Amino acid sequence: MINRLIANTIPLLPERFVWLFSRSYIAGESVDAAMSACRSLNSDGIKTTIDILGEFIRSLDEARKNRDEYLALIETAQGAGIDGNYSVKPTMFGLLIDAEVCYAHIRDIVAKAADYDNFIRIDMEDSGCVDLEIDLFRRLKAEFPKNVGLVLQAYLRRTRSDLESLMDLHTPDVPLNFRLCKGIYAEPRRIAFQRHEEINLHFLEDLGFMLQKGIYPGIATHDRALVDGALKLIESYQAPRDRYEFQMLYGVTPELRSSIVDAGHTMRVYVPYGRHWFGYSTRRLKENPKIVSSIVKSLLLNR
Repeated sequence: MINRLIANTIPLLPERFVWLFSRSYIAGESVDAAMSACRSLNSDGIKTTIDILGEFIRSLDEARKNRDEYLALIETAQGAGIDGNYSVKPTMFGLLIDAEVCYAHIRDIVAKAADYDNFIRIDMEDSGCVDLEIDLFRRLKAEFPKNVGLVLQAYLRRTRSDLESLMDLHTPDVPLNFRLCKGIYAEPRRIAFQRHEEINLHFLEDLGFMLQKGIYPGIATHDRALVDGALKLIESYQAPRDRYEFQMLYGVTPELRSSIVDAGHTMRVYVPYGRHWFGYSTRRLKENPKIVSSIVKSLLLNR
């Protein structure tokens, strides 16, 4: 109750105050800040996925500008020799305004990444976007089989059936590539599992399916219990180390991240940046009030 009250209050506070906790989890506002963060991670043997902040736009003019910003980002990052790929949110390109325009913009971005033999991850957003984003992925996967992947959320009740239905796109030579995360959007019980234990159980069941079928999973979690469970599944299925990776958010659980890297597993860190950090931070906070305690701790440490 207290966490939720604070979460609903923070968006009303001055941006300078909110930045006190946001700065630990966002690379900055500029592409230069993102490049600096990526170089630092690369120097520690960590790959990156770069994301420009923004979602749920209101005009197609914004969509075009966002496409152009991503195309410039790819040129900059490739020129800088960054060991990383890119992540896009379809609502940032007009998914809920005009799905065809969104497809055309993201296709341009995937094509640019493919020119460099690189990769675009299509983020999964709230439940109202899932079917549209799976359809988008299917179209792009058909044209760019090696250069596009998708995010799946373990807390959605539909995820296992989605996994099974997407197997027609899978081949041993060009496997499906999915980031598996718990899911952060607030969804009703009829759509999503609610209890922590239940979500973790389905996360590991979905991961086991991926490893069994030869899908390349990005194991996206900061939960030590899930990391331990994933390591057991990797051992059980004897998954080669080049057929999976762990993924984490920028600035989150660095000690756990380092332990995974030190054990020789591939790690990729999601590096968000951009002018829309305030909306990103406050939306994530309202969607997941449980992180309020972490924010309060951050504020105290930055006094």
